[in-house]
Amino acid sequence: MSKNTELTPAALYARVSSDRQDVDLSVAAQLRALRDYAERNGYSIAREYVDEAESGRIADRPQFRK
Repeated sequence: MSKNTELTPAALYARVSSDRQDVDLSVAAQLRALRDYAERNGYSIAREYVDEAESGRIADRPQFRK
């Protein structure tokens, strides 16, 4: 990324539905992948949101609403 290029702000959102999630799908792994993607594609991370033990079927997840 060029130093003169203005980065696009982005928010990251990670979620797991239970503490029994596979290590590859953990919040830490999701955030790592999202941060890598943001860096490679010209995004600056403005905020990170995490919902733990929240079902993806429920749209009213606390951090997702933000």
